[in-house]
Amino acid sequence: MNQNNPFDFPIDGTLDLHTFHAGDVKDLIVEYLDVCRQRGIYQVRIIHGKGTGALRRTVQAILGRVPYVQSFQTADETAGGWGATLVTLKKP
Repeated sequence: MNQNNPFDFPIDGTLDLHTFHAGDVKDLIVEYLDVCRQRGIYQVRIIHGKGTGALRRTVQAILGRVPYVQSFQTADETAGGWGATLVTLKKP
């Protein structure tokens, strides 16, 4: 990782959590949202998968504590259904 891009993947407004360990999710989500805001990306899709719903609940609990999250909701079927959460960030 380098200082300008703390992630080894593109920052494009879609974060797929399938490749990360559950223990990394909290810090990862907050850091990803920070970078999105810095880059002027205010609509973010977090893909957590359908599974049992535990990761979705974790993601949404984290989002509920981030002060610059304006809103979030489970995606509709065209954006991943209950396997993804759509997030709107407040502009700085």
